[in-house]
Amino acid sequence: MDYSSIFVCLMGMGTVFFGLICLIALTTLMSRLCGRKQPTPEGQTAIPAAPEPDRQELVAAVSAAIAEELGTDITGIRITSMKKL
Repeated sequence: MDYSSIFVCLMGMGTVFFGLICLIALTTLMSRLCGRKQPTPEGQTAIPAAPEPDRQELVAAVSAAIAEELGTDITGIRITSMKKL
């Protein structure tokens, strides 16, 4: 059988279009199924967030990483301020 090039092009585009619509439908369905939140019992509260780590340890770790990257001694690095992005 000899198919015209227009027919092959339209069949290929139709197949891709159909596949993309199936992907959209499946991701929408999964987001609706997984997005449901379980109701919390009346006696329980939400779990509090984890406490922030010790700032001195964080500054020491960042200083060590910067010193390692720059190839210098850690005593030559002074961090004056850090803020969360």
